[in-house]
Amino acid sequence: MFAARGPSATPTTPTTASNKTTTEFLSVSHAAQLIAQTGVVECLRLMADAIEADFARWQDFDKSARIAAHSSNGVIELMPVADSVDYAFKYVNGHPVNTQHGLPTVMAFGALADVATGTPRFVSELTLTTALRTAATSLMVARRLARKNSRSMALIGNGSQSEFQALAFVGLLGVRELRLFDIDPSASAKLLRNIEFYLHEYSAQVRVCGSVEEAVRGADIVTTVTADKARAIIVGAHMLEPGMHLNAVGGDCPGKTELERTVLERSSVFVEYEPQTRVEGDLQQMPADFAVTEFWRVIQGAAPGRISSEEITVFDSVGFALEDYSALRTMRQLGRQAGLLETIALIPELDDPKDLFGLLRLNARPVRLRRA
Repeated sequence: MFAARGPSATPTTPTTASNKTTTEFLSVSHAAQLIAQTGVVECLRLMADAIEADFARWQDFDKSARIAAHSSNGVIELMPVADSVDYAFKYVNGHPVNTQHGLPTVMAFGALADVATGTPRFVSELTLTTALRTAATSLMVARRLARKNSRSMALIGNGSQSEFQALAFVGLLGVRELRLFDIDPSASAKLLRNIEFYLHEYSAQVRVCGSVEEAVRGADIVTTVTADKARAIIVGAHMLEPGMHLNAVGGDCPGKTELERTVLERSSVFVEYEPQTRVEGDLQQMPADFAVTEFWRVIQGAAPGRISSEEITVFDSVGFALEDYSALRTMRQLGRQAGLLETIALIPELDDPKDLFGLLRLNARPVRLRRA
């Protein structure tokens, strides 16, 4: 587990950097290799622990809701956060139409920079890493909100995020029965192929269901991770049962919901960063004074998590920049340990830091100027 850093921590020095302007880089191919070598479940564990450690020092961070550019096909977002040592950001999109063009629905990259100088120290792919961090955040929250000894989970939506959610809950929370549903049967078949080894390893059972209602019935945990940008009702109030924990992941931008309004009214609702979730999450359906709890307060002991075995809890998960900061520092440290970080010359190295034009003079070919 990576130790939490307080505001007095000193900046780290890249071990692979050859000079003060060189930036470490983790490509998507090396990220895939790193996750495979470390193990998906172990990466999820390390990331969940890092996210919890950073949420525990919530007040150290300068936070804001992400900046979004919406279009008819999707959204592009910039997600910044900083403490006194590091500035982090993620660029990420969400375009459900992309699968029709051979592109992922979600694509992302991000960076860590030194607050003291503004120097970008680490640039990374974040498409794979975002899938890990989203599932790791679900795990972190469920550790405190799901009933103890929860053993069954309905997984509604079996696209790119589903394997990571399944492995987080099977590998690290003790879920032993998965109920799957997707409107596209081939998505469920893909999920089964990808996690078959892990199901055997953890002695977990899986059932592909014919409807949301069938999947949800009797489940301890319900995870919704659908992609369509629509005000959908994936889970209705008539499906709720005492003690359920709902991990609502797919409703993550304006005009995109998964839960019926009455589900929220009957539940204790927990969020990451309230100003963002009120605009983007299932919470967008509710009045401004509808009570929710930011999850950092549970971690710090300032608010209770689950208070009874009969309580219904909802994690209205939209994704927050602090989780990406935790993910970036996790992948950077793992990448260093595995020797999988490259270096890129992103910032010019100058003999005279005031002479930027000199970089052109040294590399330019002589050009004969024409007189006017």
